[in-house]
Amino acid sequence: MERKIIVVTAAFGAEVVHQAGGQRYFIPIIAQSGADGVEIRRELLSLAVDQELVDLKLLIDAQGLFSYYSVPESLFTAPGTINPRLEHFQREAALLNARAIKFALGTGAGAYSSEQLAAQLSDCSIPLLIENDQTATGKIQPMLDYFSHYHPLPTVQGMTFDMANWLWVGESPCKAAAQLAPFVSYCHVKAAVQVEASWQAISLDQSQGEWRSLLSMIPEGVPLGIEFPLEGRDIAERVHYYVGLLRAA
Repeated sequence: MERKIIVVTAAFGAEVVHQAGGQRYFIPIIAQSGADGVEIRRELLSLAVDQELVDLKLLIDAQGLFSYYSVPESLFTAPGTINPRLEHFQREAALLNARAIKFALGTGAGAYSSEQLAAQLSDCSIPLLIENDQTATGKIQPMLDYFSHYHPLPTVQGMTFDMANWLWVGESPCKAAAQLAPFVSYCHVKAAVQVEASWQAISLDQSQGEWRSLLSMIPEGVPLGIEFPLEGRDIAERVHYYVGLLRAA
């Protein structure tokens, strides 16, 4: 089963997106690269969020792509407390016609049973994805605690496995993949290198190829999102190159 390839607009860099006039500039480039979809980032939208999402939806449809929507917030804002803006973000994702909406886990589902949590999330019309972020709640154990107890839920599609975020929280990406692979339904392909006391995302060609080993541990058919830096004088060529690289991996 051929994997779907998604280009994350954040890969172009926030300042580049801003200078280009927004995420819409990159939609034709992504379509021409042979990718299947685009991940739209809420933090890169203008103040007129609703209108921009409608405009992006029309352009994405016209270019023959599908979309995911990424919200830079947690699903749980306190133990067992669902983000109070979830309904608002669901409405935004519907304007985009997104296939899924991505959150960080946050503090977790608390004392909810699976049935109770399913009931609390039952109004979600757009499936949720939960990503390991670069915070303590994005570590292996909190993610494993959540998914081993609550997966599957009708409204939660599964986990977004970010290959490199584990490094920011001092965890082994390979160990994470070994334990969490059964829950993964979307994968952010990313590499990073340590710079002094922190980590910095790098392109796949600059890496030692660890991403290939991780990819072999991810279930077949899981969509792959390009989230590593897409830079260069000919950005269209770079996108086309990496879409092809992942397609053949």
